[in-house]
Amino acid sequence: MALPLLPGNSFNRNVGKEKFHKSQHWGFCNNVSMLVSEDKPGIGGELLLGQKMQPKYSVFPKGMGSDAPSWVAFDKQVLSFDAYLEDEVPDKRQENYRIRCYKIYFYLEDDTIQVNEPELKNSGMPQGTFIRRHRISLPPPDDDQFYTMHHFNINIDIVFYGRTFKIYDCDTFTKNFLKKIGVKVNPPGQCPEDPYMKMRRETLDCREPLRPYESFDTLKQFLEYDRKVLRFFCLWDDSASMFGDRRELILHYFLSDDTVEVKEVMLHNSGRDPMFLQRRKLPKYGPPGVYQPGQITDRTVLNMYGGLRVNRVDGYLLDKYMLGKVDEEFYKDSDLFIGATINVWGRKVLLCDCDEFTKKYYKTKYGIENFTSIPCEAPPPPKIERKFPPYTGFGSEEDSLRSCIGLVLKPYQRNFKKFMEKDSYGNISNTLRFFGKLFTHKCADLNRMFVISYFLSDDTISVFEPIERNSGITGGKFLKRIRVKKPGQEVFKSELSEYIKAEELYIGAKVNVNGYLFLLVNADEYTLNYMETNSDKFPMSSIELILEKLKEEESKSGEIRKVFIAADSKHRKMVDYNTFRDIILSLTVGKLTEHEVITLARHYQVPEDTRPDMNVLMAQAHEQLKKNTFENFERLIATCVYEDREKKKVLPSKDIKRLCKSSRLPLTDDLLGSILSGFKDSEEQINYESFFCALNWRMNPMPEFEAPSYLKERCEDEWLGMPSPIPVKYVNYVRILKDVFGLEEE
Repeated sequence: MALPLLPGNSFNRNVGKEKFHKSQHWGFCNNVSMLVSEDKPGIGGELLLGQKMQPKYSVFPKGMGSDAPSWVAFDKQVLSFDAYLEDEVPDKRQENYRIRCYKIYFYLEDDTIQVNEPELKNSGMPQGTFIRRHRISLPPPDDDQFYTMHHFNINIDIVFYGRTFKIYDCDTFTKNFLKKIGVKVNPPGQCPEDPYMKMRRETLDCREPLRPYESFDTLKQFLEYDRKVLRFFCLWDDSASMFGDRRELILHYFLSDDTVEVKEVMLHNSGRDPMFLQRRKLPKYGPPGVYQPGQITDRTVLNMYGGLRVNRVDGYLLDKYMLGKVDEEFYKDSDLFIGATINVWGRKVLLCDCDEFTKKYYKTKYGIENFTSIPCEAPPPPKIERKFPPYTGFGSEEDSLRSCIGLVLKPYQRNFKKFMEKDSYGNISNTLRFFGKLFTHKCADLNRMFVISYFLSDDTISVFEPIERNSGITGGKFLKRIRVKKPGQEVFKSELSEYIKAEELYIGAKVNVNGYLFLLVNADEYTLNYMETNSDKFPMSSIELILEKLKEEESKSGEIRKVFIAADSKHRKMVDYNTFRDIILSLTVGKLTEHEVITLARHYQVPEDTRPDMNVLMAQAHEQLKKNTFENFERLIATCVYEDREKKKVLPSKDIKRLCKSSRLPLTDDLLGSILSGFKDSEEQINYESFFCALNWRMNPMPEFEAPSYLKERCEDEWLGMPSPIPVKYVNYVRILKDVFGLEEE
């Protein structure tokens, strides 16, 4: 509310005002001074008395809408209206006016308007952009103003440059936008039908041409689908006929001219022609039969020589009634799909699969999504069991079987690769040697020992009996190297016999060798190492499986520990092998075999001191020197004194070794190196006087050497020419208790 104009209530209206410029109302036009504009405001942009300014653009009331400029707030927002125009057609009998439809676009960002007329085929009028996009002024007398969004609504007439457009509808966005700015939108109307277009359509519908028009122009189809081919993988099952079989085919459908080509998938050097059907149109109901000339043409030509006329365009005359023409239906792309059976000139061909281009084509054109393929491979033929005659007993079974396989006899080919890989070379023998006893009731044969050798290269077995003096038995070769059959097999049969394999041999196993039953009681070091290395084939040598069996006896862990501690009277945390074996076998009650006990003992054995005794080495050296009568020790000492420039009575070990070699000291390299290592000090120096004095077998003779007691130790049997039956000397039972039961040392 304004204050009354009384003393004390008047205020200076220029307080806070910053603009005091005056608007320019006068100017020059063609060098003549005149009034340029009457609509410009007064000082500082304020309106003059009685002056009203019209906004140049569409604006919202203050406090509504966004504060951003219009070209940002209304970017890409357009009002679309449907309108029509009655265009008068004078001096024409068929029509008096035409109804022309338009699209009016109002761009909110800058209040520009564009009018477009949709193009109609064969309308005879230039259509498209009717009014280009720009701001359109209002009709006179308001031609100084422009159209805004408030001038538009439905079911109103709007004038653009003297032409009255009748707006009858708009799109959904336009309706919502007008409602938001407060415009009451009128109900939509309907565009009247153009009388000329109605008359023309009725005329075309009721008119019958004198001759039917048939278009044979395939240029568009050729240009659109040239080099585009549908490919299907097919199957023709002709196995029901005599000498017939299943044939895999590839069908090519050329989209450019609707022709079909079929090729056969051929094997190399099959002798067949891969072209199954040449490229042509494929009839659905073939073979159709034999037709007369001209029956299967597209159109019948009445005058055959019409094309020879001079200066005539229409040389040929076609039969418009097509009398006698045969209607033949051909396969189209719509008839082909996976799982369909087509007729290829009397042959039923099944479409089983297609390529990626074909799948994309049918998915785009026909909306097909399911392309589940059908297997084309033929089912495997029934396996006919081949029966062979029984073994006759002449030659080996493999050689007799080769005579039944082919007409041309060929020798049996053994596994040469296995033979080369497992044949003995160098220090690798690839031979498993076991020591066994003979199971018999004869008293003379109870203590006989045998060496059973298994050769991994060809799975053969040989048995040898060591010769013992005054035993009454000759000894020697017991069984030559052959493959040994498993017992209980029929001799004369069609199948090949089964032979003893390496996986069936282990310590404690009973082996039947041609009727003689052997108990394997021990094996050499190479055999045990080989079986432990290949524990996947020899489960008795797998330490993991053995520990799993021991963990099943966890309830007896306390008892096992007490037994081991009681056996270890000297508290050395180890027991000898015989004691360890007795404890394990008694507590596990038959869960572990003899071979598994040996594997367990070897894994947890106490390492022995393998360093040789110096007295033993010196005794061996004296023995070698005596045999060669070597006594030049004084000369060797003199040479060392000459080379000892600093007179420290020591020389490097390498110089001493070089001097011994140059003097031809009759000792082997290993023995000499072992003795030198015993005389070295921390700086790799050797006192040469003490070294050569110790080697002087005349001045310092060594007593007669006796072997240590552990080299003479044997188990209950004394084996001659065989390794000791004691696999290890001592076993660390504390580690076993910790790994199996988790018992720590007290």
